[in-house]
Amino acid sequence: MATPPTQPTTTTTTTTTTTTTAVGTHHLPRITIKYCTQCKWMLRAAYFAQELLSTFSTQLGEVALIPATGGIFTVTIYHNPSEEKQTQLQSKDVIEETVLWDRKTEGGFPEVKVLKSRVRNVVDPGRDLGHTDRALKSGAGAGADAAGAATGGVDATAAGGKNGESQGEKGEETGGEKEKCEDCQ
Repeated sequence: MATPPTQPTTTTTTTTTTTTTAVGTHHLPRITIKYCTQCKWMLRAAYFAQELLSTFSTQLGEVALIPATGGIFTVTIYHNPSEEKQTQLQSKDVIEETVLWDRKTEGGFPEVKVLKSRVRNVVDPGRDLGHTDRALKSGAGAGADAAGAATGGVDATAAGGKNGESQGEKGEETGGEKEKCEDCQ
């Protein structure tokens, strides 16, 4: 009987890197921006993430974009409680969740200066944001400016949408049909 030819053997080398960070931990403060993919708000979410990272750089541990549906656009920060609250809770393992912006309750999208101010109030309350703080102080007394701030400075009816969304953001093309987010209508 003839033996079949043998195949040459190959070896694969893999490298594993181990870190000292415990599994399941996040770098704090952690900001999550949850956005509706059906409404095409990913670029808006990425823009806000870029602005926050540019302003706060290493003061933020992480900024995450979380795709969702249902007309959702929320910005949430996860952080350690203040020292006063840690003393009251008698635990250092507590992570606090603060919603900085919710499109459905606030109406529309935040202006960047408003979002930066809210992040600053949690991350470093004593920090001066320079022109952002000056713009907030000068616009606080104007009624028309405050209404525009809720929709990101855009007249929602002129843009063809509601709550500051333009018509191009309402749905997503899929196979020739327009798929619309029911909650965004």
